[in-house]
Amino acid sequence: MFGLFKKTSEVEKLQKKYEKLMKEWHTLSATNRGESDKKYAEAQKIQDQIEQLQKQ
Repeated sequence: MFGLFKKTSEVEKLQKKYEKLMKEWHTLSATNRGESDKKYAEAQKIQDQIEQLQKQ
């Protein structure tokens, strides 16, 4: 209840987006290799952004 009004940080938002992309990457890896590679590249960009934010 106390976390109800807690704002999520930018890192937390990016982390959720990264996890979603990795799940999509995993499911696509079995069916569509090209789309799978695109999702993985997007996820890597998000991971780089997370690392930059954590260094600051």
